[in-house]
Amino acid sequence: MSWRCDDIWLTSSGGGLPTVKKMFTAPDPGLFRLRISLRAVLGIGLAVTVCETAGLSLPASITGGLAALLALFTVADPTVRGQAVTTALLPVVGLPVLALATALHGVPAARNTTWLAVVFAGVYARRFGPRGHALGVFAFMTFFIAQFLHPVPDRLPELCAAVALSLAATSAVRFGMWCVERRTPLPAAPAPLDGRGLARPATRQACQATAACAFAMIAGQMLSHERWYWAVGTVWWIFVNTASRGETLVRGFRRLLGTVTGIVAGLLTAVPLHGASAPTAALLAVCVFGIFYTAAPSYSWMMFFVTVMAGLLYGLLGVLRPGLLGLRLAQTGVGALGAALAVALVLPITTHTVTDQWVRRALHAVHGCTAAAARRLAGDAEADPAARAAELEALLGRVRMAVAPLVHPLNPLRARKARAREVLALLDECARQARGLVAVTADPDASHDARLTAACRRVEVAVEALLGVVPERALTLRTGVPGHHPGAEQALSHLHGLERALVALAAPLRHSSPARA
Repeated sequence: MSWRCDDIWLTSSGGGLPTVKKMFTAPDPGLFRLRISLRAVLGIGLAVTVCETAGLSLPASITGGLAALLALFTVADPTVRGQAVTTALLPVVGLPVLALATALHGVPAARNTTWLAVVFAGVYARRFGPRGHALGVFAFMTFFIAQFLHPVPDRLPELCAAVALSLAATSAVRFGMWCVERRTPLPAAPAPLDGRGLARPATRQACQATAACAFAMIAGQMLSHERWYWAVGTVWWIFVNTASRGETLVRGFRRLLGTVTGIVAGLLTAVPLHGASAPTAALLAVCVFGIFYTAAPSYSWMMFFVTVMAGLLYGLLGVLRPGLLGLRLAQTGVGALGAALAVALVLPITTHTVTDQWVRRALHAVHGCTAAAARRLAGDAEADPAARAAELEALLGRVRMAVAPLVHPLNPLRARKARAREVLALLDECARQARGLVAVTADPDASHDARLTAACRRVEVAVEALLGVVPERALTLRTGVPGHHPGAEQALSHLHGLERALVALAAPLRHSSPARA
């Protein structure tokens, strides 16, 4: 499972905070999450050290550390070259926003209007894939950092220098000293759901997030004229990687849960430290590791570590007190309420609509994998079933996110919950059979015989029964090779398994109805 925030495994944490044992025994193939987390600690630690060595102030060093964290966390292009390009573009987007936020800090009306424009543009940019997502997050967070640190214009050159130095330091670690992705390339993220105008999910979400942030600004300032921005930050991160009303509501619940537990931990750790440098730095390193290590298995745990880290940073700045952590919780609740109202009232996107689209794309990937495997077994060296199987795995991650609200323990609709679980289980079975089929095609001794043609066409018919149309035929030419080759026997077994799972999917998918989403 990838560490990336657009691959968060929402279904693992159910309705609450999973146990520490479950958290640290979650699947980590190739220790990928562990290596990414350790690299983050190294990269962010180096960035802060460089800023301190350069004689920058504590607020500037904090700015640099947060910029380094964002660069390592949000840049998720599937290729190392793509990651380098996106990282190089971060200051191009972020520094003008930081300058604007600093200049407008004392002009509330202009500041708020500008931030809402940044919110809309940042969410809308997600339609352009991982790069648009990373740049949008970085732009928003540089504006957020300006609210967090209250910088004056005279400090702007120092803050810009901190961002530049930190991005250079993290790039040295990520692309030179410890390039994890060269050993384990990141899987390509599925393309965002498409559409035109207000039918495009990114456009609707941009409108929703902007409306929710406007509500959070107003309500947050009623609670506090100094710390209102936490409500806006809550809205932003609730909307990250959600695509439907249900996903957003579940994300808001999990953020609130992680914040509550993080505040309790902050009262026990950050408050007693009173900003002491050495122990605070050690705990910040633990929080950085926790944020990266838990992002994939549990959003609640990730928010726990984010909340503790925020408390520690306030301790370093000398403003931490128990009441401040309570205000943090109140602002989180305001942000979660704003997000809930926005997804319910502003161009709502139903869970059924999003789930249906991701399921259809996953089924197309099943057929594509089958077709490519059949061609490979028939002797076509250009066919690549492994790529389609990887695409299927990525799409299943999006399906899991889409159905998370339906399988949530607090969902009272038991029949829908049971159907959603059945769909997930059958799609997982399709993925398992597809992986087996890919393994067979990788065997040079595997060969095609006449029985595979009929099996592939039965899979094709099963997909057509679910979707109504299939873009390509599994096999257009019937070969007359007789016999019972071992490779063909294994391929037949996987094809039969695919057929059974696809036929079984008809019942739960048929009972789904947009009106009931």
